[in-house]
Amino acid sequence: MKKFAGHASALVGDVDCTAEGAKELCETHGVQGFPTIKWGDPSALEDYEGGRDYEDLETFANENLKPVCSPTNIDLCDADKKQKIEALMKMSSSELEAEIEKKDAELKEAETTFDEEVKQLQATYEALEKAKTDTQKEIKESGLGLMKSVLVAKGSSSEEL
Repeated sequence: MKKFAGHASALVGDVDCTAEGAKELCETHGVQGFPTIKWGDPSALEDYEGGRDYEDLETFANENLKPVCSPTNIDLCDADKKQKIEALMKMSSSELEAEIEKKDAELKEAETTFDEEVKQLQATYEALEKAKTDTQKEIKESGLGLMKSVLVAKGSSSEEL
């Protein structure tokens, strides 16, 4: 944080999401676990997925914490992104809010679907684990251990040849 203090276009900060006043900020930006590192445009922060040691963080910061393509920095955008921004700028605030709400609902639906499917996978895993354990127990109780003991007592199966 000290290295970027007073930086013209980058802010590196620390937020305690358990503290009073910070909970709403963290919820707004989708912080669900700790530590979470976010970066990018303050109105559309992205999750940082890189390494967590100082060198990795410093390299990422040096390469990425700079002005990026956005409605306020449209000159930094490629033609495709400019076109998308211009189309969105032509929409009314209520239209944009409706589209954002729709996309947020899609994100929530994807998360819900994932959670439900994981529950089904967990139930399937548990059923398979139980079936395996029960089958192994049946096999062992059917005399497998006794068979192995008899084989050892006989010396080897090659004596019969």
